[in-house]
Amino acid sequence: MVEGPQRIDEFMNEAKVFFLATVDGDKPKNRPLGFHLLKDDKLYFGIGNQKEVFKQMSENPYVEIVALVETDFLRYYGKAVFEENYDFADSIVEGNEFLQSIYNDETGFKLAIFHLEEATAEIRDITGKIMESYNF
Repeated sequence: MVEGPQRIDEFMNEAKVFFLATVDGDKPKNRPLGFHLLKDDKLYFGIGNQKEVFKQMSENPYVEIVALVETDFLRYYGKAVFEENYDFADSIVEGNEFLQSIYNDETGFKLAIFHLEEATAEIRDITGKIMESYNF
């Protein structure tokens, strides 16, 4: 049986799109994302450092990610921790033409990579029953 980060990665790959929830002041904000990467047993995500979501996460790093596959859904929540330098992000951008068109020297935008700590992942059925649970 696949465990922990691999299982969450598998679920997110099947979902294709997931939603990242943050807080803007005292208001919730949600947006669809698609990029995630499993590396060395850790799930990484990326957002643009020029976006409001980056500012929101810098001010309040606690986030939730939700993905849906048929009638099952994933809730993955915890504290977002950004990579301290952009080397990892730059290597991801290098291999993706779409990302290169956004994150380059001309725009000045950078892809900010983060992972979750103090995290819990739950896969639930449509009734809300927890079918799988992991702590990271």
